[in-house]
Amino acid sequence: MCTVTYVPLSERDFILTSSRDVPFSREKADFPKKEENNGIKLWYPKDGKAGGTWIGTSSKNRLICLLNGGFEYHTSRANYRKSRGLIVKELLKSDDIKIALEEVDLVDIEQFTLIVVDWNDSLKLMEFVWDGSQKHLKEMPQEFHIWSSSTLYDAEVKKLRKDWFKDWQQKNDQSQKSILEFHHEAGIGDPHLDVLMNRGMGGTVSITSILKKEASIHWHYEDVRNSNVLPLKLQHKSQK
Repeated sequence: MCTVTYVPLSERDFILTSSRDVPFSREKADFPKKEENNGIKLWYPKDGKAGGTWIGTSSKNRLICLLNGGFEYHTSRANYRKSRGLIVKELLKSDDIKIALEEVDLVDIEQFTLIVVDWNDSLKLMEFVWDGSQKHLKEMPQEFHIWSSSTLYDAEVKKLRKDWFKDWQQKNDQSQKSILEFHHEAGIGDPHLDVLMNRGMGGTVSITSILKKEASIHWHYEDVRNSNVLPLKLQHKSQK
């Protein structure tokens, strides 16, 4: 999984949107809801298979989004020590995300990429890649970004999607409604390559868009397969 876009709105605000691409046979995820553990609040959709998540926000003033794979395509093994989605939940609860990423044990964990947005002192956008043997962390500029999972898309297709996203930036306003339209419509009419993907056995099952505006976090969640949108948009406040 998946396709992720980042739209900066100001020095403190942004929109991050994730299209989740998985096999259609995978257990259905639960709609996003709040969970509290030791005084720390998390908001996330729970994966129906492992109980983790691919995207979430927390009262630690943080958003984390997971993409399967690192820099290049890899062949998955049948079993790993722990689901990557459970690691996302652990990191959402950490006090200092950079220290947590340095210390997290990833031995026997499948390759993945994390997009981390943290807004404690200032708004920081980070990309963390676990390539199966080494960790790679870098702070990203507050610019428009698009990521596509290395398990599904090669370098040529990733470049094509960057071109679509650049074209969208030039022709559209930077609103949550507009970026959701991009996640539904961007492409060339080929469901194997388009952002809203369908490859027969798998494809886009949900779209999650998270807007941070001043002190509020606004969730928009769509169950694409069942044409079901979260009835009441999940909202919560950032911590002071």
